[in-house]
This record gives sequence, C-alpha cells and structure tokens, in this order.
Amino acid sequence: MQTKYVFVTGGVVSSLGKGLATSSIGALLRARGYRVTAVKIDPYINVDAGTMRPYEHGEVFVTSDGAETDLDLGTYERFLDVPMSRANNVTTGQVYQSVIEKERRGSYLSQTVQVIPHVTDEIKGRIREAGEAAHAEIVLVEIGGTVGDIESLPFLEAVRQMRFEAGPGNCVYLHVTLLPFLGTSEEFKTKPTQHSVATLRGVGVQPDGIILRSNSPVPDEVRSKIALFTNVEARDVFNSFDTEFIYAVPEILEQQGIGRFLERRLDLEKLTPELRAWHEAVRILRAPDERVVIGIVGKYVAMPDAYLSLMEALKHAGIANRARVDFRWINAEAVLGDDLGALAGLDGILVPGGFGVRGIEGKVRAATYARTEGVPYLGICLGMQIAVIEYARNVAGLEAANSTEFDPYTPHPVVDLMPEQLDLADMGGTMRLGNWPMMVTPGTKLAELYAGQLGSDGTNGGTVLERHRHRYEVNPAYVETLQVAGLTVSGVTPGMQGRGAGLVEAVELPDHPFFVGLQSHPEFGSRLMRASPPFRGFIEAAVSYQGARAREHAAARA
Repeated sequence: MQTKYVFVTGGVVSSLGKGLATSSIGALLRARGYRVTAVKIDPYINVDAGTMRPYEHGEVFVTSDGAETDLDLGTYERFLDVPMSRANNVTTGQVYQSVIEKERRGSYLSQTVQVIPHVTDEIKGRIREAGEAAHAEIVLVEIGGTVGDIESLPFLEAVRQMRFEAGPGNCVYLHVTLLPFLGTSEEFKTKPTQHSVATLRGVGVQPDGIILRSNSPVPDEVRSKIALFTNVEARDVFNSFDTEFIYAVPEILEQQGIGRFLERRLDLEKLTPELRAWHEAVRILRAPDERVVIGIVGKYVAMPDAYLSLMEALKHAGIANRARVDFRWINAEAVLGDDLGALAGLDGILVPGGFGVRGIEGKVRAATYARTEGVPYLGICLGMQIAVIEYARNVAGLEAANSTEFDPYTPHPVVDLMPEQLDLADMGGTMRLGNWPMMVTPGTKLAELYAGQLGSDGTNGGTVLERHRHRYEVNPAYVETLQVAGLTVSGVTPGMQGRGAGLVEAVELPDHPFFVGLQSHPEFGSRLMRASPPFRGFIEAAVSYQGARAREHAAARA
C-alpha cells in the first residue's frame, strides 16, 4: 500500500511523553500486523546527540549502524521491536549541513537557497527515505520540542506540505499536550491546550486528534470542551494519564479507541491487535513472584534518563524471571573509604558506562564489595573496565593500576586509549560505535547466558553481536597477567585490526555467583519479549542471592 504518515507534535511544555505516545501508537499498529518505523526530529543544531550532556538530554542511544541518537529511538525500538538506524533521527544540524554541502557542490546552481523550498524539501526527503529504508507501510514522525519554538517552524512547515503531497487518507496529525490540574480550584485547566492548538493551527496544521497528558484520568466533559475549542471530534480526544508502568500505555490508548481512530483516518482495515505479551508483562509487574533491589552505582544518578535503556533492560530481565526490579540510585562519589552503607541490602550491583574521572574510586569500591561479598555484579562498558581495574589492584598485585583516562601517569595502565583514537581531531561520531562481533569463550558463564543465540548449551562458544560506544579498552599487554591471577576473559572481538585475539569484550569470575563485565552495551538490544541475556542472567542471580539471604536470616532467627 502507499506509505502513510502519522505526525506527532507537542504543546505547552517539553518532556511530555511524546516519545512514549509515538511508541505506543507504533506498538498498536505493529500488533495489527503493519510494517512500521519511526522518525525522531530534533530541532537542535547538533548533528547528533553524541556530544551532549547526559544531565540535559538523558542517555545517548546507539543504533546498530553506529548512530548516536536521541533516547526516544530506544523507546521506539523497545515498543516496536524494530531496529532503528541513523536515518531515523533527523536534526537541524544534519539538515542544514546537507543543504549547505549541496549548495557548495552546485546542486542548486542558479537558485537562491532558502528555507522554503530547499530546507523543507530536505526534511521531507529524509522522512521518506527513512520509510523506504525500513520498507515501512506506516511512518511515525515525532517532532521534538514544543509548538511555538522558533527552531521547529521549518519542520512543521515540511509536515504541513506532506499532507497535500501524500493525499487524502495517508496523513494524520496528533498533538500531545499537557492538561494541568489546578489544586486550588480542583479542576483541569483547558486553556493551555486551547492556546497550543491555536499556535499549531497558526502555522497551517490542524490536528486530527489530541492526546492529553495528565496526572489522572480526564472526565468526558473536559474532553468534550477541548474538542469544541480545538475543532477536533470528541471521540478523537484521548487521554494518556500517569501510570506506574509505561508498558500499560498502549493498552490504555487502545481501550480509548485510538486504534480505531487510526484505522478510520488512514483508511486501514479494521483489525484486532495482538497484545497478549503486553498484558502478561504488565501483569507480572503488578503482581510479581519476586522483588529484588538493584543498586545502580553511577555519576548521573540525579538524572535517571541518563540510564534509560539500562532501566528498561533490567525491567525486561525482571519480567523474564517473573520478578519486579526496584532501583536504588547510588551516587558513586558517596561510595568512598569504609563507608559502604549505601551498598547494604542490595540483591545486585550494576556499574554502568560513563566518561570522566568523577566518581571512579567509588565505582571501584562497589566492585570490590560485590567481589568479596558475593553480591551479583554486572559491569557495562566503563563498569567492565572498573572490574578490571579493581581486580588488577587488589588481586593481581598491580598497585595503582588504572585507566589512562583517569590517570595518564599510572604505572599499570590496564585500560588504555584505543590506538585508532590517538590522532582524532573531532569528538562527534568518532568512538567505536554500533554492532561489533563478540566471540564467546566456550564453557564460561557468558557462553551459558548467550546459549540461546549461539544455538548451543554454552559449551561450544560462538559469536554474537552487541552495540558499542567507547574509546578505551582493556590493555592487551596486561591480559595474560590478569588471567594468571584468576580473571576469566569470556569474550573478545575476533582479530580486530590484526591484534591477534582482539579486544577484550567480556570478563567474569568463575567462582562467584555472578560477576560479569561487558565492554558492549547489551541493554540497547533488550526487548520486552526478549530480555538481554546478560541482564536476564544478572536478575536470575539476584533472585537466587536474595533467596539465600532470606534462608540465612530465617535460620539465624530459628
């Protein structure tokens, strides 16, 4: 069928949950059997999200083809179960960079290059190309920012034009807007939504439907009032109210009729979505067989969105183990000296990725605690390097071992800058990014975890793909020393750039309940229906550890 488009805009305030609304719509269309992809438009001038502060924009999500993108692409992947690529994230920086390059090459020869039509044509072309690359029947397009922002205007003009070019029945505009509840008068206030829609209509876009974001369910009379003032049918005003679990949102919207709305507006066949996996996931989260507490020892813990994919991967792993995972956010700078109270009572410790020296010694102390106390440990990217540094110092006898990222003068640089990174001038897009193969060592815990993907029971090893984002690696010169001291290298990048056995991809401790570190970011590939193997194993170990502690306490009381 002809490609169809769903455009999602936002009003009143930013960070409303447009990404979640877009993803939920995509999940409902996927559950009806359609081929769907999603595009995130970010109006900032950065070419990509790779150089942004996690405190400002949350995590940088890495696609399999190595693009550093907005975190919403991770939500798209998890909800749609469809891989995203660099084509699925469009920024102002990319658009203007391309237009200027074309102008310099003479592609617009004799023309005066302007926002309309050259910039808007570039935007439309990128949206269409993303759909074509994914062979999608329906393309979801989320426009970042808030209606009324100056930087969003070229994108709104581009999507306005696309309705005329796509033709009737091939385009839908959905506007996500905040509906605040005023406690003093105990009523929902509709005026911000009215003004937001008026602003959107002022640039030529009349929404076909509205999604109201609110703290609690909105009464029908409020929805009718909004419909009256925004020129939208009352049945096409939907409510995405706060819920404890984001995986309940598709069902909430489906129950309100948003699926039928899309079928009607896009001339789609009436179908019943297959949502059993979503129902089961929410059921487990609401009534789990077990609950475990995982401590995330990081440096961006004041902004949980900096670890969004990690959190979701832990939730997926919990669902796979019929357990609910509770997070304890631990500032790595607080884990110093002998004060380890922040780590007490945990069922597992996760040290995530990051950059810079702040909080490093606290992360090392957390790894020491997990190793010596038998607490399940999972190290991701920097977290694996931390495990190597800790083991080198405290077991292998390499005093003051460190990464040259944190101490350029360390006598034992067990973690060092990758050689190909030495002469780089640019920061953006120059790390080791995207999918890289990992050859799994037979007979290891890692091989057992990935057995399903390797097509074996874990005794034969094999190769798997995981996504990466890093500049530093375990120094090959120290691998043998670490192995002699008892550290198992359970995964390597096969033959990377002629360096023999390749880079260290994973380490583990054979005599520990669960102590695994990976240089990759397997959380980016985790799905609601297919939890990432290392995360699934980590939570399984946490459940076992909690059970053992409970039995010990019961025996002590007896």
